Amino acid sequence: MTEGTTSAAAEGEDTLTRLEQEGEIAADYLEGLLDIADLDGDIDMDVEADRAAVSIISDTGSRDLQKLVGRDGEVLEALQELTRLAVHRETGDRSRLMLDIAGYRAKKRAELSELGAKAAAEAKSTGESVKLKPMTPFERKVVHDAVKAAGLRSESEGEEPQRFVVVLPA
Repeated sequence: MTEGTTSAAAEGEDTLTRLEQEGEIAADYLEGLLDIADLDGDIDMDVEADRAAVSIISDTGSRDLQKLVGRDGEVLEALQELTRLAVHRETGDRSRLMLDIAGYRAKKRAELSELGAKAAAEAKSTGESVKLKPMTPFERKVVHDAVKAAGLRSESEGEEPQRFVVVLPA
């Protein structure tokens, strides 16, 4: 093994350890929030696509947890930012942690992937650019990935909060 290989492997392990630490800090923070709100939920931690991923799930049904998702995921987005701030306070590093509650983001990701694939198919068949409605950064990222997987390019246009994806024909 060369020295470069060893340090690259160690760097990968360091990144994993750092992301696992982020997940632990986030889980502790979220446990405290669930206790304060008197809500039941289990916390699941993982590392996905080079970021810590934390999910709050419930065996008793997700009706109570829907309060933490809010309308169109607004409360979820706010909780994710608060959780990232809690991680930043502990580690001193900016966190890209992804929070999901009651499977909301997983379901949304599937819907957006389908939307991106349909927009790509439309752009291919018509030869015209396809403009989608304004989306959050998370939503745009999922659509961009789906368009790329379909073999086309896309870009974001506009200013927040009215920023949207444009799917470009081949």
